[in-house]
Formats: sequence, structure tokens, C-alpha cells
Amino acid sequence: MLRVIGLFLFADFQILDVVGPLTSFEVAERFVSGSYSTVLLSAEGGAVRSSAGVPLETISIAEAPALDTLIVSGGDGSRTAMHHGATSAWLRRVVEVRRVCSVCSGAFLLAAAGLLDGRRATTHWRRAEQLARLFPAIAVEPDRIHIRDGHVWTSAGITAGIDLALALIAEDLGEETARRVAQEMVVYYRRPGGQSQFSALADLGGQQTPFAPLLEWIRSHLDQRLTVEILAERCAMSPRNFSRAFTREMGVSPARVVERLRLEVARERVEGSPQPIEHIAATLGFHDPERMRRAFLRAFGQPPQAMRRLARAQTV
Repeated sequence: MLRVIGLFLFADFQILDVVGPLTSFEVAERFVSGSYSTVLLSAEGGAVRSSAGVPLETISIAEAPALDTLIVSGGDGSRTAMHHGATSAWLRRVVEVRRVCSVCSGAFLLAAAGLLDGRRATTHWRRAEQLARLFPAIAVEPDRIHIRDGHVWTSAGITAGIDLALALIAEDLGEETARRVAQEMVVYYRRPGGQSQFSALADLGGQQTPFAPLLEWIRSHLDQRLTVEILAERCAMSPRNFSRAFTREMGVSPARVVERLRLEVARERVEGSPQPIEHIAATLGFHDPERMRRAFLRAFGQPPQAMRRLARAQTV
């Protein structure tokens, strides 16, 4: 059964939102011939330039073939594209599509078309608060990698588009094919949809933010007490002003950042080292295994022991 996958893009789209899923379906087609074909779409057709300056050739939505699945990309251009009337009208008309999906801020286009009203949805963690504010009819879950609500799928930022594509492939062709695709692409299979967007914060220290030095300091002191008061003192600010400035800059509270960074390192050690769970918890500021277990369940949907077993099984 051939499934036509349409990927919709707009000026200043994030190129990895497109090529990540595109490559996933390409590899799946190699393994199961006749399973997928892909088409790049845009409002008016022609070459559409990504935020990286790379143009991709598209056909117009008016020429779109019958689609099995539509994936709307994200990127900086979503701020403009979400207000494009013809695009919103077209999205509202694609009722015959079996699955409608978004990657990253592509959720804003679905939201503007009313496709997310009354549904659970996610997007890039930096823009989750904005999505919830602009579209209060949506139950935004900011920490999820991807969410399925009926025939509508939404996913988090950038690389989460690959996780989304793997989940779609697993639904169509089975878990084993999706696993083979992930192995061929040398990506982790598979981050549960309910897993937190933990990796987003891993890159913050490299971004142009005044709190980058603090983030690096936090990473190297995860075994210590890291209260708002202690972090504010490092920045020579009052706790109140620090908390406000930090949350405004990062989009999440200081306590949330500390927990996410602890969880990121803890997950790396749980999956990649033989260290006892108790030792990992004690050396990363969780103090006891039960507290770390609860944090893992909140963030990843699984306890540390289950994630260790899964990681070991995938290396066999």
C-alpha cells in the first residue's frame, strides 16, 4: 500500500523539520518497497528558502495529490505563515487526510486553522507558553516529544520530527521496521512520545544567552543544593529579579532547568554506564533513588530501571 506523505513548508522554515522526516520515510521505503512516496508542498509552489538559506522545490497546495499524511514543518517563518489565509483555509479542507501532523512551531499553523481546538498538543518548549496563550482552546503539554490526539499528531522541536516520523512508520509498518530505520539513520529508537524535551536544554549553554555561564556552572555542580537564592547570588541579583529574568529569557523556571539538567545527566548514566541507580541519584543531587524515580516518571514516562533495560536491549 503506497502512502503519500505531504510535507508543507513556508519561507524561513526549519530545514531539519523537513529533511528529518523526509529521510525517515526514504529509508523506510528502501526496506519496504511501495510503502511511501513524499511530496513537498507550499502555498504557491516553486522554490521555498529555509531559515538556513537552502531552497527546496515545492508544488502548490492547489496541485497537491491525495495525501495519506500531511506534516506541517516549523521554523521562524511560522509567525507569518500562520496568518496566511489561503493556507489556513486549505488546512481546514484536508479532512480526507488520514493523519495531520506538525513539527515544532508548525503547530501554530494547525492551531490558526482551528485543527487543534479541544485537543492536546505540543510544540517547541520555547514557544509552548505562546501557543497556550494565543489558542486557549488547546491543552498544551510543553514537555512532550510528540502527542497523538485522534488523527492529529504534534511534535516538539527540530529532531523530534524524526521521532514523530518513526512513530508514524511504526504504526504503518510495525515496530521492527521503525527500529531498522532508526538504526540505519543512527538515531535513538525510540524516545517515548511522553518523554520530556530534555535535550532542548542541553544546548542552551552554547546559545547567545546571558545565563550561559550559569548553565555551565550548574552542570558542573549538580551534586550540590541549587536553590534560587544560590543561583541568584552567582548572578549578583536578588532572588526575585533573578527568577523573573531567568524565566523570561529561558521560558522555564530556574528549578525546572536544574531538574532537567540533572535528568539529562542521570539519563546518560542510567543508559550508558554500569553505575548503580542509588549512586547516580546521590551524586546528581536527587539525594535518594525514589526522588529520582519520580522525576524520571514525570519527565520520561518510565523509571530509571526500565530505561536502562531498554537501552541495553537496543545494543544487543
